[in-house]
Amino acid sequence: MQSFKSGDEIIHFSDEGPRSKIAFVFINSLGTDLRVWDYVIKELGQKYRTVRLDKRGHGLSSNFENNISISILANDLKLLVSKLELENIVLVGLSIGGLIALEFLKFSSSIVRGLILSDTAAKIGTSNMWSDRISRVKAGGIEAISDDILARWFSNDFLVNRNDELQLWRSMLTRTSTLGYLGCCKAIADCDLRNEAKSISVPTLLIVGEEDGSTPVNVVKDTANLIKNSEFKIIKGAGHLPCVEKPNIFSNELVKFLGKLN
Repeated sequence: MQSFKSGDEIIHFSDEGPRSKIAFVFINSLGTDLRVWDYVIKELGQKYRTVRLDKRGHGLSSNFENNISISILANDLKLLVSKLELENIVLVGLSIGGLIALEFLKFSSSIVRGLILSDTAAKIGTSNMWSDRISRVKAGGIEAISDDILARWFSNDFLVNRNDELQLWRSMLTRTSTLGYLGCCKAIADCDLRNEAKSISVPTLLIVGEEDGSTPVNVVKDTANLIKNSEFKIIKGAGHLPCVEKPNIFSNELVKFLGKLN
């Protein structure tokens, strides 16, 4: 089990694979931990170095300070990259992970060789939407919104035919620290990186599940239109977590993208 300190927080991470020239650095979505990338890591095999971390208040990472913003989460990532002495990375950000990746670019763009934004946008949702979610979680816990969230995360086929696995994802979601979840909700609500997206100069690929109910295709496409020379891919038969539903297609897109950087 691997960890590092960021202020008073203990941040859990995973560093696997060969010490290759370029490392994939994966950043998780709201309500998930680093296991959300398990299927993709398996598809990639041992050919690539892969680094993952649990956000504050998610997975095994602590949230003693109860202090969460996109800037702070990006700084946690910066500390991990520095600890591992990574010099060439491809950032892969899922949902809130995409916002963290965009924020990270502000102060560490020199080591980022490529950017992959999955099911995310430079501005996610509205203030009213996030206020409503925060109120519901405060009143009834994460369990109170779990059905709605899972319906956005996954395709209709997954919801109908993979019920046993669906319950495991429900457990991951509902066992997330309530304070950590609420902190990340507020962080997303407060974040608008549309101007920053316009200035991105690194090669960028945007991916979205065809049935994504959290950041639908048109929302992700809007961010793609802000980023010069970006690529845009739709993964059919997937919701908000194509890395879970279609890991073979997702990993193939990562490898093809990496090949264009060499």
